[in-house]
Amino acid sequence: MANEQQRQFLPDLCTAQAVLVVVVVAQLLAIVTTLTAALYSSFSFERLALSSLFIQWVALTSAALLCGVRATINRMPLGWAGAVVVMVVVIDAFCFSLLAGLALEWMVDGFWLDQRVWLREALISAAIAAIIGGMVMRYFYVQEQLRQKGEAELQARIQALQSRIRPHFLFNSMNIIASLISVDPDAAEQAVEDLSRLFRASLAESGSLVTLEQELSLVRRYIRIEQLRMGERLRVEWDIQLETEKVMIPQLTLQPLVENALYHGIQPLAEGGVLKIAVWPEGDRVRILISNPKPPGTSGHQGNRMALENISLRLQALYGAAASVQVTPTAERYDVLLTYPLKGE
Repeated sequence: MANEQQRQFLPDLCTAQAVLVVVVVAQLLAIVTTLTAALYSSFSFERLALSSLFIQWVALTSAALLCGVRATINRMPLGWAGAVVVMVVVIDAFCFSLLAGLALEWMVDGFWLDQRVWLREALISAAIAAIIGGMVMRYFYVQEQLRQKGEAELQARIQALQSRIRPHFLFNSMNIIASLISVDPDAAEQAVEDLSRLFRASLAESGSLVTLEQELSLVRRYIRIEQLRMGERLRVEWDIQLETEKVMIPQLTLQPLVENALYHGIQPLAEGGVLKIAVWPEGDRVRILISNPKPPGTSGHQGNRMALENISLRLQALYGAAASVQVTPTAERYDVLLTYPLKGE
């Protein structure tokens, strides 16, 4: 688990967004160094142009080198990973400083620097690169520590959510099974099988991915058990418009939402109600809607907040900003809409 967490330490510097950030930061650094030099001599656009060219080359080549060895660096311990990144930047800055001196001597007539001056300039550039690289690595290190802490808290909450089986649901299920044994043995056997599958899912590894078909099968088993207790008061409408075997979803994502829909939406109503479960594709994303009637005089699901927050965090951890959980309470119904990319694992 530690190695999996460390793989995100160094971000992907090959993306267009990352390259843009590198270019902007490098240009800002060139401007700062030129303005600093202007404290001791007059401001020169030529100096700004040369500083920009040098710093941009160092920044972009360093990013390209780090992009190539990113997978290896992210498998290292955090301390070693930071040291390797700083070393790459320092060596790159040192080599480019020497090359810049040679290029200036070759291009500019009468320009000449003693080799000791070249070495001094290169060492100064390397020292500046080490300071800036160290600061950036410190930022990445803190970000990684915060990310690992957030993941640990999320895993604990996911485990708590998966391990939570309502005591009254368990007792009611066992009582129903006991009453069915002599009257309808087949129904009692089916209820025992459904209950065992629910417990097996709750004991599975937290964060594990299953097909959407497997998750919906678990939901169907849960609903079958509840229908034994609620009878005709619980009615379900299914609207599945895609191949659920080809879509992945974190295990126990839908069952807690259905559980809350029954306990806070349908159970308080004497006449019961209709639970609607719809799944459909929209562009490159899948949308899952769970809708239930809302009892009058209530503002929403009082016990639904932990499940909604955990599910939202789990989807965002896997799919980032492309995933969302939207809650739309109206006067008569309570809708929860899940959206995330249509990509298999």
